[in-house]
Amino acid sequence: MAKKNGTLKKVLRYVSRYWGFLLVSLFMALISVALTLYVPILVGRAIDCAVGAGQVDFPAIGKILVQVAVAVGITAAAQWVMNVMNNHMTYHVVEDVRRRAFSHLQKLPLSYLDSHPPGETVSRVISDVDQFADGLLLGFTQLFTGAMTILGTLLFMLVISPKIMLVVVLITPVSLLVANFIAKRTYDMFALQSKTRGEQTALLDEVIGEQKLVQAFGCEERMLEAFDEVNDRLEKCSLRAIFFSSITNPATRFVNSLVYAGVGLVGALTVIGGGLTVGGLVSFLSYANQYTKPFNEISGVITELQNALACAGRVFDLMEAEPETPDPAPVEECGERGSVAIRQVAFSYDKGKKLIQNFNLQVQPGQRIAIVGPTGCGKTTLINLLMRFYDVDGGSITVNGVETRKMPRRQLRSQIGMVLQDTWLKSGTIRENIAMGKPYATQAEVEAAAKAAHAHSFIRRLPQGYDTVIGESGGSLSQGQKQLLCIARVMLCLPPMLILDEATSSIDTRTEQKIQAAFQRMMEGRTSFIVAHRLSTIEQADVILVMKDGQVIEQGNHESLLRKGGFYAELYESQFVQEGPKP
Repeated sequence: MAKKNGTLKKVLRYVSRYWGFLLVSLFMALISVALTLYVPILVGRAIDCAVGAGQVDFPAIGKILVQVAVAVGITAAAQWVMNVMNNHMTYHVVEDVRRRAFSHLQKLPLSYLDSHPPGETVSRVISDVDQFADGLLLGFTQLFTGAMTILGTLLFMLVISPKIMLVVVLITPVSLLVANFIAKRTYDMFALQSKTRGEQTALLDEVIGEQKLVQAFGCEERMLEAFDEVNDRLEKCSLRAIFFSSITNPATRFVNSLVYAGVGLVGALTVIGGGLTVGGLVSFLSYANQYTKPFNEISGVITELQNALACAGRVFDLMEAEPETPDPAPVEECGERGSVAIRQVAFSYDKGKKLIQNFNLQVQPGQRIAIVGPTGCGKTTLINLLMRFYDVDGGSITVNGVETRKMPRRQLRSQIGMVLQDTWLKSGTIRENIAMGKPYATQAEVEAAAKAAHAHSFIRRLPQGYDTVIGESGGSLSQGQKQLLCIARVMLCLPPMLILDEATSSIDTRTEQKIQAAFQRMMEGRTSFIVAHRLSTIEQADVILVMKDGQVIEQGNHESLLRKGGFYAELYESQFVQEGPKP
């Protein structure tokens, strides 16, 4: 309950930014309700003008009907304006929530994104915000008018007959108790439904994104079983939530029917006793019906609001996740450009499981540092720390004489070009993907970078060349072609430092030789970190770091490490050993 109240306060803070729309909506609701409640009085007067044989006052009835028509017309216009204001208010709030959620996503550390499935995060920003918008719009549309209608009908009934109004007021709490009893049980059910829907979205995103692997390894049945399991859980929690929310309206309708029957009975006796006219009774019955109708609507609104608040709670949880540590102000670099110093660095993803301990490295400007070792030894982790995707647990990393934690991330990353084994391309043209790090590059610069990456020839063969639009993750391009575009992207920027993490892993041998030659030219005068499994690509490195279990166990150039006959020599020989003649 405390969490629900906290979520409601956060929603109201967003709504309060658009108090102008809110005030206009409330004013229009007031006009609409006032005129809607005034119509039964006019109808009652018209009936009183027609009671008794030969006593029909047609001129008076005609005037009353004109008044009814004007009141109904103004009511319709007021409701239209109110709905426009509510729509503006709701979708401005939704826009603000989505913008802030997406903006916050850019500030979240990779540790959060690594620990939350992408599909579930997408579900929070898209599906949950949509559900939240539906509930909010319904609340604005019906909650205000419903509350005003209840207060207005009570006031009109008090003027017509306090005795009959007392009957209505005494039965009303039963309806409120029923609605409250059900509402308390629906919030948790809708929260579970929203969470399970997020799991389902995450599973779909995972399976669709890796459908080739699913089919290649014959995992279709297992994926179907996993989907069925999540789908069954979603079905059960949805049925429970919908069942409890659905009985709210019938339950309140039953209580409201008791109100209407009580008003009819007491009102008829009052008319017989001469305490009320027939027209007055008709007006009162109309008010009793209008009085109970908002309770039915509000019970439905409360159910939707439970769902909306549950979804909003998940979105706010995302928006309140701990962001990255704030960036300091830009600093002036005081060391040699391209110099890197790593001193006594300690880091682990799981604080209970040590990975890198007491790591030290001094890199001179322009040096080529190769990092090799078995899988899981910490090669990519070292790159993550250099780029400050993760912060070190202990020690320090200094670039150009400034510790990376004292330098804005943008300033640090603008000096480093990365080509990773895992390619990433966005939906857009080939040109836009190459120019991602330099959006205002000329066509000539883009083509020069593509030629340097040996991507120009295949790009020219595409239907629209550099203006060819590719889909998410490269669309129909081969893995090698996608990697060439990623290499061209870095060659266009040519930053002072380079990180190549298995940058040619998906490229054929002939093209790789050309790319390596291009890399050699690109790395001249630039500090470069090269992560490689194929040791033939790093023989020209100035320093080779051999890592194992998060530690540098050997360090030197290619020849010195081979002469040493240690772990590097074993790795090298295991890749290039010649098989003897078969017997």
